[in-house]
Amino acid sequence: KMGNAESNVYQNHLSRFIPEEQADIDGVFDTLSGSSGTGRAKNGKAMKKTVSLAALQASKSEPLPEQMIVRLYNGMKSIDLTGKSSGPSEQIAKEQFVIFMSNLLKGNAEEKITIIMRMISKTEGPVKGKQIQEFTEHLITSLVHVLNYRKELKGWNLENTRDYASGVKALASQLLSELKLADGKKPVDHQLLEATFDQNVIEDWVYRVPQISTFLSVVIRQGFRVLHSIPDQAKDVVNLVPSCKGARGRGLTSLFDIPSIIYINSHLPSELQHKWRLLFSSRVHGESFSQLCGHIVNKGSCIMILKDSDGFIFGGFASRPWEALFLFAGDNKCFLFSVFPSLAVYTCTGYNDHYMYLNHGQQTMPNGLGMGGQHDYFGLWIDSDYGKGHSKAKPRCTTYNSPQLSAKENFTLDAMEVWAVGDIAESAVVSGNNIILDVDPEAQALLEMIGKTRQSEGLREPVEDDDDGN
Repeated sequence: KMGNAESNVYQNHLSRFIPEEQADIDGVFDTLSGSSGTGRAKNGKAMKKTVSLAALQASKSEPLPEQMIVRLYNGMKSIDLTGKSSGPSEQIAKEQFVIFMSNLLKGNAEEKITIIMRMISKTEGPVKGKQIQEFTEHLITSLVHVLNYRKELKGWNLENTRDYASGVKALASQLLSELKLADGKKPVDHQLLEATFDQNVIEDWVYRVPQISTFLSVVIRQGFRVLHSIPDQAKDVVNLVPSCKGARGRGLTSLFDIPSIIYINSHLPSELQHKWRLLFSSRVHGESFSQLCGHIVNKGSCIMILKDSDGFIFGGFASRPWEALFLFAGDNKCFLFSVFPSLAVYTCTGYNDHYMYLNHGQQTMPNGLGMGGQHDYFGLWIDSDYGKGHSKAKPRCTTYNSPQLSAKENFTLDAMEVWAVGDIAESAVVSGNNIILDVDPEAQALLEMIGKTRQSEGLREPVEDDDDGN
């Protein structure tokens, strides 16, 4: 107990935590302060326990990168214990530690903003866009680092995904694009980096961009091992990273990186955010439109991601199962997205209902897979002559308001993956494995001509039930 040192403000913050949480925070502070007693005596008076930057660095050097420890320390130090001291102390008092945890883990944007401002810049006053960008990049880097360190990537890892350095920059740029100046305008590129933003503008940004608070919460919980084991009501933290299924032992490096997985997953319907299962990879299953269809038809909602021969990475989310219907299908939950060179999601405009299209083996209609736009002018198109595709938008795709996603309008496909999201119904697992052969006698006859049976390993793989991660 802190006796007379406890103020009403401190008590109000402490009361936000249930007893189990209070005990957790006390334990972390005691560990960081390096003692279980009151500390050494000075001039006959017992000194209160405090935490120094050096203690934070020594304790948290592995779970959290150095630059984030310094930012968190600056945030703690910014808590003003009115009347407690004549000037800023280099030591963190327990009241500051508890109020810091209370504001960032339990508070609203207004309560978080002073701390976040000090985490962005040690000095008071407005900050530059490039300082906000640096803070955001450090935050995302720390998020990936701590999730990896704590083995919380749920079957993903840094070896089976793209290098996340470019993903960090892309996600930071995407989040920063939501910054508005005091007049409501959004600065872009160099203008954004050089613009000056005051506390009110950044508070508005933190309020409108929930990822900042979510990422901070995860970095603090997992970095300090505080409240991490207590069930969290915020579902966005639970489903921040989906579990990865079906990729184990494939030797596959996904086209996704961890930051883009987190960002794309956050745009899925909430009931689909907990699990991704690999259905198709051109590097695993071969470069064939029949193979693609055989692995994705009737398998529930899917995310497809492609890389063109120029290195651009992009794709789309199909909210309904893919079926060879020769008609447009899907609904307004579908979207297109870009991963590289920029990270963005493009949602439906309501202009038309050309969300999804799949056709195979027909003479009269275009054969291929498409999303958005119209025949011969899709926002995203994979031709049945596998390896060719287009992304047409002059200036934007009518269905999704997306720009041209590929480097060239007509592109050559370098690699492709399709991931089922959410839980797949048993009926889809059973019927989905043979649907394309059943509806496409031409494909079946072709297989038989080249000596492959309907039980071909490539087209009829057993459904994996691996447990990659928790």
